[in-house]
Amino acid sequence: MSDLSYLQAATIGLLQGVTELFPVSSLGHSILVPAWVGGSWGHLVTEQSKSNSAQPYLAFIVATHVATALALIVFYLRAWLRILNGLWTSLVRRSIETPIERLAWLIVVATIPVGVLGLALEHQLRVLFAKPLAAAVFLTINGIILLAGEQLIRRRRAADSVVRAASQSRSADAGSARVEQSEDLVVAKVGWRDAVAVGIAQSFALLAGISRSGITMVAGLVRGLDHESAANFAFLLATPVILAAGVLKLPDLAKPAAAQMRGPTIVGAVLAGIASYLAVRFLTRYFENRSLRPFGVYCFIAGIVSVAHFA
Repeated sequence: MSDLSYLQAATIGLLQGVTELFPVSSLGHSILVPAWVGGSWGHLVTEQSKSNSAQPYLAFIVATHVATALALIVFYLRAWLRILNGLWTSLVRRSIETPIERLAWLIVVATIPVGVLGLALEHQLRVLFAKPLAAAVFLTINGIILLAGEQLIRRRRAADSVVRAASQSRSADAGSARVEQSEDLVVAKVGWRDAVAVGIAQSFALLAGISRSGITMVAGLVRGLDHESAANFAFLLATPVILAAGVLKLPDLAKPAAAQMRGPTIVGAVLAGIASYLAVRFLTRYFENRSLRPFGVYCFIAGIVSVAHFA
């Protein structure tokens, strides 16, 4: 493949860092944006859709995903320390007794379906659908899912509103308290079957154009979560999945074929991590009192225009 330039790496890294957490599909954008630009950028798309599972551009994309996962761990560090401690305690005791222990196991249960399906189908789906036209179609579908989910939630909430007692302070302590309240609401609203359903819903993000955070949020909203709690739950669920994908794919960057990409990959990953951290800070505040609708409109319009362009 042609070398990945530092400009390309920086641009795609920033793009990945933002779009992985915004409900607009990072994988879809990593295909559509280079395809729209064309030239050597478009060549990256053909590399991503090759049948060779060890091709370097995919490893670069996964490296930026790992940076996103690390940013999420830093942002949710207190939550993850409680969750891991709860998981360990429940394993030692061989029972689930506290809300945080139940949340830990909900995350485990929701991660299993996407992990299994990802291992089994990721390569085949990438070869079949990691193409501009397919990504444009699925981005359009992603927009429809977000808009339909919001419409359904609006109807259901006419009779059932969630009263939030959290302070609107922007301090770190207030932010941590809001995350803890989100955890309590997730435990109260999400059952074991729901966790499996959310895990299966996450699997649709294997299709370029379908947003992992978006479809997980819609699933959480359908179960009665508010937007802020659904966002926090989606970001917590995304962390182990993204990190696991990195563990499996990053060794490809150590191969001779990827030698020229290591420097650009480091630049792209660093920028992706910074962008992801800023994105999650923004989104957790945005979803305190706003909806998925603007993202749904964007995905639908961008998808339709891209379908017309690449068809």
